[in-house]
Amino acid sequence: MARARAKTVDRPQRRLRDLRTARAQRRQPGRQHAMQPKVQGNAENYKAAGKLAGRVAIITGGDSGIGRAVAIAFAKEGADVAILYLNERRDAEETVRLVEETGQRALAIAGDVGDERFCRKAVRQVVDEFKRLDIVVNNAAEQHVMDDLEEITAKQLEQTFRTNLFAYFYLTQAALPHLKEGAAIVNSTSVTAFRGSKHLVDYASTKGAILAFTRSLAQQLVDKGIRVNAVAPGPIWTPLIPASFSGKELKEFGKKTPMGRPGQPDEVAPSYVFLASDDASYMTGQTLHPNGGEIVGA
Repeated sequence: MARARAKTVDRPQRRLRDLRTARAQRRQPGRQHAMQPKVQGNAENYKAAGKLAGRVAIITGGDSGIGRAVAIAFAKEGADVAILYLNERRDAEETVRLVEETGQRALAIAGDVGDERFCRKAVRQVVDEFKRLDIVVNNAAEQHVMDDLEEITAKQLEQTFRTNLFAYFYLTQAALPHLKEGAAIVNSTSVTAFRGSKHLVDYASTKGAILAFTRSLAQQLVDKGIRVNAVAPGPIWTPLIPASFSGKELKEFGKKTPMGRPGQPDEVAPSYVFLASDDASYMTGQTLHPNGGEIVGA
């Protein structure tokens, strides 16, 4: 009887929790503090080795998801971190708190990375605050599920490319005058750049463009001693997912990978640490694939 009563009480609580989560995720890029189940993205078990000591990093989309996990891992490795975010102030403040908890300095700057003027202003603010810039992580993104190409409006197409691709150009252009030999740029592409996605045609297209951007820029900057690489995550449990999908799609998210589950930001962040550090000194124009075991093309 006790077991039956517990189930009866639990169901409405779970429905209420799910409803609150859905309401909190109506607009992208989503809110990490509202997610259920919780994201594993605070680098709680990350073991640091001083790989980024004395360096300064700027990370777009650093308030939550992969960006937050990377920010904390970088801080644990000794870097001061600036995060750029759109409007998720509560998540951004929590990321700042977690970075500062490591003993490193943190800076959060709100704005639209798809705006060239904002990117220039943000880089100036970071350099003014920290007096240098060594690592650029282009990570912010948006995606919109569309099953029919004809449903993708010109407005959506432009917005997706502006956030997912133009922003990478804008921020990197603004940062380059401050990057010296030994600096690193790490771009977030996606498994969809390699296998496509019938539900995310415009998003996957931007991720394919990021791959070409990474390889081309790597060739352009190699003589300056600046490395450019990418990370292509598979299905990772971040705020962008419940902000994009619903119902059955969420229940099945990540189950088609060989590992049979979605990944967590904490499982992706070490790839960014590696590419940003001197451990990857002989790598440029390359892509790492934390994707649950999916085999993809080169």
